[in-house]
Amino acid sequence: MPPRPSWDPAVEQLSLPAAGDCRAREAAHVQRVRRYADPYLARRSAGRKHPVEDFLFTYYTQKPGQLLRWHPGAGVVLTGEQATARSGWKHYTTLDDGELASVGLPAGTGAVTFDRGAFLADRREAVTFAEIILRGTAARPAQFGCFGLHEWAMVYRQDKFDLRHEYLQLRLGPAGTDKVVEENRIRCSHFDAFRFYTPDAIPRNELTPSRENQRHMEQPGCLHANMDLYKWAYKLLPALPSELVMDCFELSWRIRAMDMQASPYDLAEWGYPAIRIETPDGKATYVEHQRAFAAEAAELRERLARELAPLHSESPA
Repeated sequence: MPPRPSWDPAVEQLSLPAAGDCRAREAAHVQRVRRYADPYLARRSAGRKHPVEDFLFTYYTQKPGQLLRWHPGAGVVLTGEQATARSGWKHYTTLDDGELASVGLPAGTGAVTFDRGAFLADRREAVTFAEIILRGTAARPAQFGCFGLHEWAMVYRQDKFDLRHEYLQLRLGPAGTDKVVEENRIRCSHFDAFRFYTPDAIPRNELTPSRENQRHMEQPGCLHANMDLYKWAYKLLPALPSELVMDCFELSWRIRAMDMQASPYDLAEWGYPAIRIETPDGKATYVEHQRAFAAEAAELRERLARELAPLHSESPA
């Protein structure tokens, strides 16, 4: 493992938790992840799919094995077996004798911590972009009038484009689904939802989100923007503690479930009753959930921004 770069701040604050505390944190994290990962892996081995519960492992790039790895976050010193296990992990570094002394460990002790210098050398652009997205989204007013119609726009006139979902049926059928799209305003602000619209649905969206204007368009009421907190979190491991990543994961998991309940698909046999957004009551239910998720996401967004602030402010000499 390479030594810490010479430009890394000498005032880096390192902490040495009790080894038992770190082992307990790691065990709790693994158990937490397996609750979601094990059923997915079992389905994958059996060649089965789940329209709701596979999503976070198939749409996002973080795989179960990567998510299972526990990271304590920046500044935390690990020793013993945990240090040995991470000696070959990317963006970890071995403490030198001066750093060992600063946390009360004798010279020559095997100990590792997050390698801030190497991480920034590799991931500075990712840190900067995440900071822009998180702060920009938080600063905008939340919008709660989309009613999940992005999912409906993805199958609008699907027969014309031969875009059938391989194993799900439309709850209202093709004609009924198209009617819902045509009778409602569609105002999706999230590019990674908008890019899956059918060609005929694209001009029906009142906004034109793109990858280029993403940093200016995302807003804190958007379900997909709030799901993506998980993406920004795992992309910045191991700078962040895994517990924060899993808090984002679990919010994203619950948002995905609600998003699909409000979708045009019939998921009753999967245990997900429909939120009928084509009705006033369904719209009200959707907004109630959307507001609650936005409040949770606001707290997580602020936690992520606080964790990233020291990284964003540093630059090599």
